[in-house]
Amino acid sequence: MFGASAGALGNLLGGIALSYFSPKLMFLFFAIVLVLQFFTTVAIPESSLKLPKATTNTSVISSIRKQTKELSYALCMPEIFWSVIWFSVSYAAIPFLLGTMFFYQTEVLRLDSSIIGLSKVFGQVALLAWSMAYNKCFKTTSARKVLSALQFITAVVMLSDVLFVQGVYRKVGISDSLYTIVFSGLLEGLMFFKVLPFSVLIASLCPSGCEGSVMAFVMSALALSIIISGYLGVALAEFMGVSGDDFSALPVCLLIEAACTMLPLFCSSWIKERKGKEKKEE
Repeated sequence: MFGASAGALGNLLGGIALSYFSPKLMFLFFAIVLVLQFFTTVAIPESSLKLPKATTNTSVISSIRKQTKELSYALCMPEIFWSVIWFSVSYAAIPFLLGTMFFYQTEVLRLDSSIIGLSKVFGQVALLAWSMAYNKCFKTTSARKVLSALQFITAVVMLSDVLFVQGVYRKVGISDSLYTIVFSGLLEGLMFFKVLPFSVLIASLCPSGCEGSVMAFVMSALALSIIISGYLGVALAEFMGVSGDDFSALPVCLLIEAACTMLPLFCSSWIKERKGKEKKEE
């Protein structure tokens, strides 16, 4: 929730700043902020965090070997292995057309950069609202049902993009700017909605003591899946002949994107859950 709030504020300030400063100056300012964050983090001693101390003094190599062994043991558990596979496939199987849609909105529809910034703000606000709703209403709901529902909603929003590109919403009085702010922002947020319930699921499945290692592996798998998804999106647009001068095939590309988003739903049985209130084994 805090991360989503900070993301909304950052995107809002970035959108406003675009109207007053050049991109080069904004990149410079962002780099300075990152440097300050780095030195602030380095300056904080770990002893001030009151972390539990290790009972034995082990070398770095021994510690790495131990963590690797624990991670391997956790990933060999069928319920964790297949859940991680589904989560990764639910991203990697989608030829994500975010870059193509961004080009279409800015170069073809000539939408102002502030509109794009506001769409990202809306996405972060939606992510914040989802975090609060999940914490209050859906935390006890089956993870398989929640993840499957989010996957289906993502596909529906992608289908809505087809109508947007064909100008259907424009004909019924919904402006391109309004659609971009709401639905494009929502789609970006939806891509990360699944992280929260899946993190809770993995934390409940993995053995005590190696939750951090497993989550680090999951985030690495997520990053790789998003990279694959982006490359597939570029390949799809290139194969269908979408270019800066010709967007006639973009609706078909969006239909294929939505269809691929639905595919992981047929493998939702891979998402494993503990039955009842079964406790984690030590």
